[in-house]
Amino acid sequence: MRALTWQGKRDVRVETVPDPRIEDPTDIIVRITSTGICGSDLHLYEVLGPYLDPGDILGHEPMGIVEEIGPEVTSLVPGDRVVIPFNNSCGHCFMCDRGLQSQCETTQVRARGMGAALFGYTKLYGQVPGGQAELLRVPFGNSLPIKVPHGPADDRFVYLSDVLPTAWQAVEYASVPPGGTVTVLGLGPIGAMAARIALHRGAGMVVGVDLVPERLARSEADGVKCLDLRRHGRELGDVIRDLTEGRGTDAVIDAVGMEAHGAPVAKAAHWAVGLLPDAVGERLMETMGVDRLAAFRAAVDIVRRGGTVSVSGVYGGAADPLPMLTMFDKQLQFRMGQANVKHWVDDILPLLSDEDPLGVDTFATHRLPLEAGPEAYRTFQDKRDGMIKTLLVP
Repeated sequence: MRALTWQGKRDVRVETVPDPRIEDPTDIIVRITSTGICGSDLHLYEVLGPYLDPGDILGHEPMGIVEEIGPEVTSLVPGDRVVIPFNNSCGHCFMCDRGLQSQCETTQVRARGMGAALFGYTKLYGQVPGGQAELLRVPFGNSLPIKVPHGPADDRFVYLSDVLPTAWQAVEYASVPPGGTVTVLGLGPIGAMAARIALHRGAGMVVGVDLVPERLARSEADGVKCLDLRRHGRELGDVIRDLTEGRGTDAVIDAVGMEAHGAPVAKAAHWAVGLLPDAVGERLMETMGVDRLAAFRAAVDIVRRGGTVSVSGVYGGAADPLPMLTMFDKQLQFRMGQANVKHWVDDILPLLSDEDPLGVDTFATHRLPLEAGPEAYRTFQDKRDGMIKTLLVP
């Protein structure tokens, strides 16, 4: 089959690799019909190279048609249409029973001290082959896949794999009061969808912050009060306080993570670690790694006293210096973590109707063949061509 593989820093290629096969009686094989490029995929492209091997198959936002089932699969048959959550979770362990699929005890990567395995996402999360490919082996065929109806285009359902539940959890964790205010830092796919969800769920004002004109214009059209970071820079907190009677918003969603704009020293460190041999780079990341914390620090500044900061952007540092005095003095609450995809599906599915209140049918800005994947990664990393969300079609 053809698959998009990691070969080195800023080097992904589509190659011919062996087809996956049934390895466990509850496995299924899915022929992928659409698969997204996620903002967190760019962390693999740029920063997390020490945790990847050449040839690793990327991607964790797939959907498609069941092609083959293992002998113990009873909930699906070949021909069923399914979306695959990015959490590799069993659905019946202590953590899964509590809606914490991202902490699944069956697939926890204990050798690395990490949570549940993820599709297409480094040795830290199990080095499981990803879904930017023609075929994907999916474990836990009776509990993990999300069965969806035939008929509507893939755009209607594919975001159940990551974007929708990640954005939904970000808003849920933000605890925005009815009619309250929330700032979303970063209007990429997750931030833009989180802003839409916050408005849908009754936020009185959503402030969106980014520095890419196309992203700002798109969210502004959704009803978001957009602020251009290039214009406001260091005064961003003051501008938002001016909008909220001097307090700051009730909540802030950090949808940026480790590669925030700014922090040139940390940026240089990220670049350097990506060039080191894997063993050395891993040790540095795990003992002395420092993230670019511009977005996180902005969140702490912007949120009102007693407010909540919800972090959905991926961080990877082990020695991040946090503004603890301010965090304590402002009596802030923090919630964060990988989205628990299956936990939120029942809340989201009723919204994936012909009325399309979240605008999923037109959410993708680019649809490209799988073979165009390498150029799509470059374009997305460089924030060119108005690219906000790309779906690849194998």
